[in-house]
Amino acid sequence: MCGIVGYIGDRDAFPILIKGLHRLEYRGYDSAGVGLIHADKTLSIYKAKGKVSALEQSVENKDTTGTIGIAHTRWATHGEPNETNAHPHFSQSGNLALVHNGIIENYKNIRETLQKYGRVFRSETDTEVLVQLIEYVQETQKCDLFAATQQALKTVIGAYAIAILDKNNPDQIIAARKASPLVIGVNKTENGRTEYFIGSDASPIIEYTNQIIYLQDEEIAVMNRKGKLKITNLDNVKQTPQQQTLQMSLDELEKGGYPHFMLKEIFEQPDAIRTCIRGRLDIVDQDVLLSGILDHKEKFLNARRIIICACGTSWHASLIGKYFIEEAAQIPVEVEYASEFRYRNPVIFPDDVVIAVSQSGETADTLAAIQLAKSKGAFLYGICNVIGSSIARATDSGTYLHVGPEIGVASTKAFTGQVITLSLLGLAIAREKKSLSDEMFHMLVNELQVIPDKMQWTLEHNKDLASFAQMFTYAKNFIYLGRGYNYPVALEGALKLKEISYIHAEGYPAAEMKHGPIALIDEEMPVVVIAPKRGMYEKIVSNIQEIKSRKGRIIAIVTEGDTIVKELADKCFVIPDTRDCFVPLLAVIPMQLLSYHIAIAKGRNVDQPRNLAKSVTVE
Repeated sequence: MCGIVGYIGDRDAFPILIKGLHRLEYRGYDSAGVGLIHADKTLSIYKAKGKVSALEQSVENKDTTGTIGIAHTRWATHGEPNETNAHPHFSQSGNLALVHNGIIENYKNIRETLQKYGRVFRSETDTEVLVQLIEYVQETQKCDLFAATQQALKTVIGAYAIAILDKNNPDQIIAARKASPLVIGVNKTENGRTEYFIGSDASPIIEYTNQIIYLQDEEIAVMNRKGKLKITNLDNVKQTPQQQTLQMSLDELEKGGYPHFMLKEIFEQPDAIRTCIRGRLDIVDQDVLLSGILDHKEKFLNARRIIICACGTSWHASLIGKYFIEEAAQIPVEVEYASEFRYRNPVIFPDDVVIAVSQSGETADTLAAIQLAKSKGAFLYGICNVIGSSIARATDSGTYLHVGPEIGVASTKAFTGQVITLSLLGLAIAREKKSLSDEMFHMLVNELQVIPDKMQWTLEHNKDLASFAQMFTYAKNFIYLGRGYNYPVALEGALKLKEISYIHAEGYPAAEMKHGPIALIDEEMPVVVIAPKRGMYEKIVSNIQEIKSRKGRIIAIVTEGDTIVKELADKCFVIPDTRDCFVPLLAVIPMQLLSYHIAIAKGRNVDQPRNLAKSVTVE
């Protein structure tokens, strides 16, 4: 959600900023802008509604020179998506330019106060309020920009990641963050000088350096041309930055010959899962090795219960994790929408374990939920994909997915990575508790080991999905049905279709169809049914017959060799046989492909669906 890029050094800034904005497009946005200080110390801002390509077109024949600049992709919160509300925003004098991710909650009060002092606002945004406030403090307190920014940020309530330019000091950029991610890239050039890059995440930076610093909450940084970096907190206490080496390559951020990131990431799942389990499944000694569990096993062995907080796709993965952990480890598990959990007054005990699940590790609601749990003394465990993310730093322990960067907004490989990781967690706890027989434990470990091969088989045996999907461009509604472990997969399949094709879809436990949704069934209603031979197969067959008798169109996901459902369904997609607890890892793949191909047939932008952001870092 929104994206910030910044640069100061000896290179031309504009190409770096534009390329960085393109790398951040996956986050979701509706306008883009860039601010540059030129050699003559003038400050220019160029903005455009729509895509970064529209911004590039708008600056043709304009001065884009300069070796210092900031840029932004905006996802509208305050004020409609248009050029005026796009970032960067000028201060009243035109001396300052600022980009901002997050929400300033008390912006109305600040705006009204500043208007009384003669400040004139051009936009509807909370961001312009912040840059006007910084300049007001700078002018009234006769202080430098760094001190003015510190004082202004003490006044605001809310979340922010910001970068600021001052044309009167063209040799520095100031950046700060609170509850919204911001990273600084550091690179030593061949001539021995230091250049700095700023990004909402590492994707705009990795082409130039793998040395990064994660700004912490309420830290403010100033970078200058002489290679000096100073970081303090808002009380001006000097902070010692921890420079880290980024474990990511530029190749991982490219499409690799696929037409879309989403399709690439669907097909990456077998290798991604192999990486996820590598070093964690010990087939020789028949063991599961999760250091996050082993180092804190008493917390899990003595846990009253486990509470999992997540949003969206991560919530669906967490629900599968609940089923597995309860069955394997015999610990009660609750799965909470983080967006609801944080605003309740939940009962949390010191002997609870609270697990935060988030692909990005930056989801605002999930972060707030674990901060609430921490205040009540619970043990916090994080499951996320991005190394060094806010959730990884805020939790007591955790596990990284290691499935590689996920660029497509609709999550695919992160979902299967989360399901695998939660399964490993359940097995690790079960091993310590001895709640599974050795025979069952070994069977599950061995089956997990071959899941990547079975995912590869599933991808290779569902190649006709593209042509089949053409039939459903007419549909306005879908129903997805599953039972047991496959009910959350039905929810996830429906979500994928909604996200990228804009077709309304609902997921239900199959047995609940008779309690209302069956009234919707007719010849115009496609119904996707997850019907493996494992689990409650006969009951699923009965549900399918009920749909068939009402002329519903049935798309079934079945186990290889199935004949009963094949005769009833309009179309079947096959998966290999596996344990019922691991069926979701295979069944979700045809549903991901079905959503993808329907969306492509409808001409949708599958990597950047409308109104959606990859990481929801504001409420």
